[in-house]
Parts: sequence; structure tokens; C-alpha cells
Amino acid sequence: MGQLLSFEDHALARLRARIAEAEEAREDLLAFARGQSGAVAAIHQAVLAAMEATDFDHLLHVVVQEWPLILGLDAVALGLIVGGQGFRVDSSGVQHCEAALLRQWLGGDELVQLRTVARGHPLFGPACELIGAEALVRLPDALPEAVLMLGQRGAEPLDGHHGSELLLFLGASLGAMLRRWTLNP
Repeated sequence: MGQLLSFEDHALARLRARIAEAEEAREDLLAFARGQSGAVAAIHQAVLAAMEATDFDHLLHVVVQEWPLILGLDAVALGLIVGGQGFRVDSSGVQHCEAALLRQWLGGDELVQLRTVARGHPLFGPACELIGAEALVRLPDALPEAVLMLGQRGAEPLDGHHGSELLLFLGASLGAMLRRWTLNP
């Protein structure tokens, strides 16, 4: 007579492994959702802070001084082209820079570029040495022409596709506010 094999133990072990994988995937999804929710809230808070600016200088202050705290970043800088001249605005103030450096980014097809770097973009000024990951956001329809730079020390890349969408919203909002203060000072 043949030997009877029990598949119950093997099936039960496979089922337990699949349940553990599903639980791990659920935890990952929850962590992502919590992070995404926090990022959305931070972007909204940053836009609201900028909307409360009382003039152009105050708007620049909010962007380079308050946004790093609100967004959990190490550096925020803004590059502007005004009358053919380039300017860099960061936590140390407003400095002249080469307009060609700004046009290099403003002329590209990408509105948002997320990247890990050994050294941050030169428009971060003195903070560029500290930057390990950066996002460059072209501000559509901004007057003056502008690019927003967000940097963090860690080499972990900033959020991917969903992060790009949030940064597009942040950039479009800032572009509209710059246009408002430029056209109606």
C-alpha cells in the first residue's frame, strides 16, 4: 500500500508566508500614505505662508527663511532674471549671479528635476556644499523668470512622481504670487 502525504503543513506554511508579505505591503502602503499626507500638508502650509506676504520683499523672506522650516529642508533658494540680470535669493540675502546660469535651467523641458548630488547647485550659494539631494522647480509663467531650488543634506532622493506633482503646485503658486507682486506692487 502507498504512503499518504499530508499537504496541509506545506499549504499552511505557504499561507502564513503570503499573509506576512501582505501585512508588510500594507504597512509600507500606510507609511507612504502618512508621508504623502504630511508632504501635502507642508506644501499647503508653505503656500498659505507665502499668500500672507505683505509685499515682494516679504514674499522672498517667506520663501527662503520660512519655507525650509515648514517643508523640513536644509536650504531654499530662488533664482530670478530681472531685466536681463540674474539674481540669487537665499537666506543670506539677494546677490547678483550670471543670468546664463539661470537660463540654462529655465530653457529646459522639465518643470521639476529631482536629483541626488555630490554638491548642490551653485545657486544655493554657500549652502551648496551641504546639499546631497535637490529639487529644481521652474516657475511657469512667473514674472520675473524664476527657478525655485529646494535642498536637503541627506543623499536620499526627494520623492518621485507624487513629489513632482506637489512641487509643480508649489512652483505654480509661487509663480502666481511673484507675478502678482511684480505687476501690482
